[in-house]
Amino acid sequence: MPRVRRPSTDERVALRVGLNEDIAGGGLEWSQAVKRMRQALGMTQARFASVFKLTRRLVVDLEAGRANPTVETLTKIGKPFGYQVGFVLTKAAEPPATEKD
Repeated sequence: MPRVRRPSTDERVALRVGLNEDIAGGGLEWSQAVKRMRQALGMTQARFASVFKLTRRLVVDLEAGRANPTVETLTKIGKPFGYQVGFVLTKAAEPPATEKD
């Protein structure tokens, strides 16, 4: 199993701050967010899978954007980072079309 160097406390803080900024800016796909969360924890894919009770294959597919994760899976992964699953506005909202009588 490949070894991953666990980031120092300062590095973990910097990784989390960068992750939060990128997520808040809306420029980060969920697959990349999952990978960066794992890296911020300093875990291999196998260790991450074990801790979050997932399969390694699912972690690989999540990070590659090939998986279709459940809300439960995303909730498990996001919880330690203070994230919750929900709708995110991706562009300026347009007013709803109104019906004309």
